[in-house]
Amino acid sequence: MDYIVSLIQQQDVNWVNATMRLLLSMFLGAAVGIERMKKGQMAGMRTFSLICTGATLAMLVSIYIPQEFMGLKNGDPGRIAAQVVSGIGFLGAGAIIQMKGSVRGLTTAAGIWITAMIGLAVGAGMYIISIITTLLIIFILAIMNRYEHYADMTGESKIIRIKLKYIVTDPSAIKQTFAHYNVHISDLFLKYDYENNSTIINVIVRCKTSTNFIKVFSDIHTDPGVTSITLSNEVNI
Repeated sequence: MDYIVSLIQQQDVNWVNATMRLLLSMFLGAAVGIERMKKGQMAGMRTFSLICTGATLAMLVSIYIPQEFMGLKNGDPGRIAAQVVSGIGFLGAGAIIQMKGSVRGLTTAAGIWITAMIGLAVGAGMYIISIITTLLIIFILAIMNRYEHYADMTGESKIIRIKLKYIVTDPSAIKQTFAHYNVHISDLFLKYDYENNSTIINVIVRCKTSTNFIKVFSDIHTDPGVTSITLSNEVNI
């Protein structure tokens, strides 16, 4: 037993401490991934476990090659690890979904990046720091997320389509209505139909999740020229 413990505590890479580091990375990555799955993200437990374990393996290889093939106990363990730091960006980019008016997946992409760093830390033998970092990540993703919703700090993008039976020359009245309800207009598009004497206004807005759009639409509908108000995922221009 003492022999096994001594192997684990060694900085040199051997099969015992390498296995322990890979297992620790697998579980730490899974812990972060489970939280992302609860939020309905595509990158979940398996993805984060693979990323964290793979980063640990990269660090182990970085340490093992100088140790075994060059006879150096203090070689250049950062060489392969540096490629992980830059290369993980491709996975992060794949987790980001860009839609008209909004971007989703930034938090998951950041989680992928820092999970890879945890894997490198485990591979380097920084066990306590890796565990503490994982707990901090879960705190950020879970506890801070609840606080954001409690304090109504979160926002979302929506696309609103308003159809009017006249040619709109000045949309300032609609802008004022949105401003009254603290709905920020990110962009506004106008489509004129001169043949039917009508206007379609597409408004990309940024608002709080608690915004009562029923009241907003009721105020907009006080304009007798408004014939319809809809929500859409794409701008109709």
